Amino acid sequence: MKIREMSPDDWESVSKIYKEGIETGIATFEQQIPSYEHWDEAHIQSCRLVVEENGTLLGWAALSPVSSRCVYGGVGEVSIYVGNLSRGKGVGKALLQQLIDESEKAGFWTIQSGIFPENKASIHLHEKVGFRFIGKRERVGKIHGVWKDNLLFEKRSNQVGID
Repeated sequence: MKIREMSPDDWESVSKIYKEGIETGIATFEQQIPSYEHWDEAHIQSCRLVVEENGTLLGWAALSPVSSRCVYGGVGEVSIYVGNLSRGKGVGKALLQQLIDESEKAGFWTIQSGIFPENKASIHLHEKVGFRFIGKRERVGKIHGVWKDNLLFEKRSNQVGID
């Protein structure tokens, strides 16, 4: 298993894994795969990772900005997805740990994730690598007409000086 920087050529595999996440109904509010151009605009250029084994992508992770305001320039929103056949094998943990490391090198002081309460595997993963539960946003959005809560987790950097 090798973790490397994501390239535009990975989009076909990345979007397939993203689609698998969407289909679970507990991974994202998104209901359709965006075009690569739209996805690219919405995500920070650094901190885009894929994990592969024998030429097959097993998962991906990236950060998006939480706000366009400059004061939030060091805060990123985590996206992490592991393919159906690769779940429960340590792929997510390795990928999220590498994303934490890369985010700190890039100067992020906080990374955060919004997770559906039903997504127990994602909650457990985030807790394993040091994210802490911040709070619950109740009925923050709908999927297929059903209101969903979202749990907010964050990981503060140990590397970036916060004075």
